[in-house]
Order: sequence, then structure tokens, then C-alpha cells
Amino acid sequence: MADTSITKVDSKYSPKGHDGEKYLASGIHVAMRLWENEQPGDSKEPATRPYETVGYVISGRAELHLEGQMVVLEPGNSWVVPKGSSHTYKILEAFTAVEATTPPAQVHGREEE
Repeated sequence: MADTSITKVDSKYSPKGHDGEKYLASGIHVAMRLWENEQPGDSKEPATRPYETVGYVISGRAELHLEGQMVVLEPGNSWVVPKGSSHTYKILEAFTAVEATTPPAQVHGREEE
């Protein structure tokens, strides 16, 4: 029989990752995380990840740099970072966004690969 359990996560109590993200609900095939109030100057080195990421901007602005391309992300925008692509974000204004990753970025609700 399939698992029909409901999972509810209150972000006030969510564990945080090493980059400041909050881990939200996570299933077998997809996981969510919240980037909350990221500040300009919080730069990260370009990275490649073994999962696909889709995101949605709640507030603020950021540049997404991906494989030689750049787009500005603003409230209401969504984006995709394909698995294995080199990318980084440059925060332009205090930035809050939700991302979903598949397969889940974290293992057992903790750290990324």
C-alpha cells in the first residue's frame, strides 16, 4: 500500500543548511527550501549540483548567472537551473525565494552534496 501520510513543516522550526537556507517539506522525489532575506554582498562561488532546481521569487531582486547567461530575478519570476550546470546568484536587493529540487538536495533533511 502506498504511503498516504501528510507531511507538514513549520518553517519557524526548519533546520538550516550551511548556506543559510531553511529546509522545508521533502518527499521521495522533490524537496523544498526557503532562502529568506538574503542580502546584497552575500556572494557565492559558482557551483554545479547533482539535482535540478526550480525557484520562485517572493521578494527582492537577484541576478542568476548560468553557463554564460544572466537573467534578473524579480518578485513573481520563476526559474530553472538544470542539473549539472554551473551557476551563481548575485543578490541586488534583500531577496526571498522558494526553491524545489529533484532529486531532493538534502539527505535526511540536512546538507547538500
